[in-house]
Amino acid sequence: MNEYDENNFKNNENSKNNDKIDKDLKNNDEIDKNLKNKRLKDIKALLYGLSIADSLGVPVEFLSRDIIRKNPVTDMIGYGTYNLPPGSFSDDSSLSFATVESLINGYNLEEIAENFKKWLFESWWTPFDKTFDVGNTTAMSIEKMADGMQIELCGGIGEHDNGNGSLMRIAPLIFFIEDMNLEKRFKIVKEVSSLTHRHFRSIISCFYYIEYLLGLLEGKNKFEIYEELQTKFYKELSYLIDNEEEYNEINHLKRILDDDIYEFDEDEIRSGGYVISSLEASLWCFLNSNSYSEAVLKAINLGEDTDTVGAITGAIAGIYYGFDDIPDKWIKGIVKSKKIDDLAVRYFKSLE
Repeated sequence: MNEYDENNFKNNENSKNNDKIDKDLKNNDEIDKNLKNKRLKDIKALLYGLSIADSLGVPVEFLSRDIIRKNPVTDMIGYGTYNLPPGSFSDDSSLSFATVESLINGYNLEEIAENFKKWLFESWWTPFDKTFDVGNTTAMSIEKMADGMQIELCGGIGEHDNGNGSLMRIAPLIFFIEDMNLEKRFKIVKEVSSLTHRHFRSIISCFYYIEYLLGLLEGKNKFEIYEELQTKFYKELSYLIDNEEEYNEINHLKRILDDDIYEFDEDEIRSGGYVISSLEASLWCFLNSNSYSEAVLKAINLGEDTDTVGAITGAIAGIYYGFDDIPDKWIKGIVKSKKIDDLAVRYFKSLE
């Protein structure tokens, strides 16, 4: 091969290599773009999934199961309990959105507390600039914050403080903590729950919920995650805490961890405001459904604390079934949908 041919050969090889590199880079960019688009959709699925289910439950909150059975909820309706238009979300969504607003700026417990005060006292992130449906433990805790108490000590610590007020708002943390180790995840969940609900029963309920959601975010099968956590969760807690009294609180999760909650009859599922009941009911609805709509309507039609059981279920179902499975008419029907879109995009960009 003469010098001219050799140079031609090298140039051709370099050109092929460059073309391959360009093609690989383009493919990588496309993969990266697709992954980013999926993550934005995940965030929207959770925020809309939670708030739509919340709004579905608002008009029938506190109605008994027997009453709702006579006229079950099948679509987004309005008025009822709080006399608000269709698509009106409650404290479950407002406090979730307030949490996201803070996480966009990084993790700062003081800022989350400030946002909670803005919601309670200034009606921030409420559908019609009016705060309503405030749980007693949540209200008392935020009032303590406003009075200047150290925020880590404001949350209710008594056994009777185990309502679902921190469980209902904790879900958006998953995108912020998904890459953290177990200890860091637990620390943040504990701190964020403890702002209003400091009893260890509430904390471990929130932590279970977060760990389950993280499994869904990884794309695992919903029953596979449930089975994994039946053994994994005991080990995780024994590793994370050495306080026997706190560890014994796990006994309150026995129907989830030792039994298969989805095999229980509906009449064995309670749907009031107790944190364990709300977690059990949400898992039962989700594991016994095959779509976002089916899961959240099942939750609403259990009666009692319909908005919160709905919201907790809606976050799970939204992540699992995806944004595209949520009915478009419900997305368009939720109050402040453009603002929710904007929040999702800002949260997504903050995580890049």
